Amino acid sequence: MNQTAQTANNHYEDTAEARERLHLVTFRLLGEEFGLPILDVREIIRMTDITPVPQAPGFVEGVINLRGQIIPVVDLRKRFGISANEANEETRIIVVELRTAVIGLIVDEVSEVLRVPADTVAPPPSLVAGSIGSEYIKGIGHYDEKMIILIDMRKVFNEDEVGAIEGM
Repeated sequence: MNQTAQTANNHYEDTAEARERLHLVTFRLLGEEFGLPILDVREIIRMTDITPVPQAPGFVEGVINLRGQIIPVVDLRKRFGISANEANEETRIIVVELRTAVIGLIVDEVSEVLRVPADTVAPPPSLVAGSIGSEYIKGIGHYDEKMIILIDMRKVFNEDEVGAIEGM
């Protein structure tokens, strides 16, 4: 095989391999590992002062000014029905693009960016599938001796909530 064909073949293999892997930003809430598709994540920032907004939904902490753009910030713990946590050095805000909105998500800590083989992700067990918040779970990934709960941001907020958040 000539060099050009070999390079093209290697590129094809890399592309095929890339399609079989999920690129995730992983983070922690209450000691559990969660994952978001990296394409949904715009950036990750340290916790900053949040300006409260009157009459915002209970899970919305307020807004921040990120380089001139006003971004609503949601506490994922509250959204998932978990008690809020005091912010510390590890607390981060993951800025995500959700439909037409840009939203900040407060998480306990950002772990790492992983390339998880798609075949290691299974649907949530039936016991989990019927529980509170299970509608947000896309699957459970097992990778490098970790269990990662994949969440579907498009299901975390319904259309009305996204509209309310955008209107802030």
